[in-house]
Amino acid sequence: MADRFDSDSLLALEKAFLKVPLVQLRGSTSKAYKNFEKESKHLQTQIKQLQNEIALNNKVDADKIREIHENIEKWLGSSKLEFLEAHREGQKHVARGRQRVDHLSEVSLITNIYDPKYKEWTGKRADRVIVDYLLREGFRDTAIQLARESDIESLVDIDLFTEAHVIEQALRKNRCTEALRWCNENKSSLRKINSTLEFILRVQEVIELCRENKREEALKYSKEHFKAYIDVNKKGVQDVKKTDSQSGPIRRRDNVKTISSDDPLYKQYLQMMGALAFPPNTTCKPYKALYDPIRWERLIARFRIDFYELNALPSQPLLNVTLQAGLSALKTPMCYQHENKNIDCPVCSPDTLGTLAKDLPMNHHVNSTLVCRISKKIMNEDNYPMILPNGCAYSRDALAEMASKNDDKVTCPRTGEVYEFSKCKKLYIL
Repeated sequence: MADRFDSDSLLALEKAFLKVPLVQLRGSTSKAYKNFEKESKHLQTQIKQLQNEIALNNKVDADKIREIHENIEKWLGSSKLEFLEAHREGQKHVARGRQRVDHLSEVSLITNIYDPKYKEWTGKRADRVIVDYLLREGFRDTAIQLARESDIESLVDIDLFTEAHVIEQALRKNRCTEALRWCNENKSSLRKINSTLEFILRVQEVIELCRENKREEALKYSKEHFKAYIDVNKKGVQDVKKTDSQSGPIRRRDNVKTISSDDPLYKQYLQMMGALAFPPNTTCKPYKALYDPIRWERLIARFRIDFYELNALPSQPLLNVTLQAGLSALKTPMCYQHENKNIDCPVCSPDTLGTLAKDLPMNHHVNSTLVCRISKKIMNEDNYPMILPNGCAYSRDALAEMASKNDDKVTCPRTGEVYEFSKCKKLYIL
């Protein structure tokens, strides 16, 4: 029996587990810094304007100076509060990160799989994996209850998935406001991964206005948020500076975004504009697809992809990943031969885990392990395999026990044939 404990293999899937608090820490500090920089530039502009007026008129406007002083005091006060809040939030992420490091460090103290610490640690890890799955599937209350009962609240990302859940619920109610706000807060990060989420959300907003027969509002909205694409329509190819209303370029060159008539997003823009001329009950396929309610489910799926990537979360639940790793290790060609299936093998079960293992690769076994179909025990030098005259092999212990209960006769469980135990021969595996 394998009792060796390989901690490196066990920790191979824990990269995201450690990275998530770090990403959240960076996000909390960068948000405060960006607001600080934005207000700072605004005040610098006011000061420069005042300096220019003094240089032109050779006159000091006391009211304006007083106004700038008041704005600076407000700015410093609000910035201090914001940085203090960011610091408190950052400390929480740092504490969570340390607790996760401590949790993974416990593995180094485990020597073998029979160590009581191994059972305790793997039990806690299993609870983490299940909570992650429940949060992804929307069972938030159940996940919170399990996290509390298992005392692993600092080891799971309940707050993070709650944020995603709020946005997903809004999208299910056909509302893009929350998702667009999230896009604006994470604008630079979404741009780095070439996200098209904000574009798709804006398109959906136009479609919903058309669905409500608000054509003029839809046209006004499109002019406000798709100006770059309007310019392409007029000039063919246009280099446009990045704006807040458009996330991620198709192609980049420093601070400039190139949009051409061949870009997929531009084609979607034209299709959206064409929808202005068609009612929601249209049978014209390209525009009928735009009005299809299934687009909201696709929006949720698109949001999840970007949300997981920005927060360093794996795209699949860790439960699926760990199950697939285990199933791949067990999978052999025999699992898909009906006559050789083992009722105790999870891969051999077609209705449960076997479905999940269907497209997985088979593990490369350097040394084969023979398991008796009768006793389910491993056959080795002490319990060697014996072959029946019909070519089927079983363990010596199982056949000997069967013979002792049936007048020195054994019955092959696969074919039903009966033989004398003395007719069975020891099998040598080369």
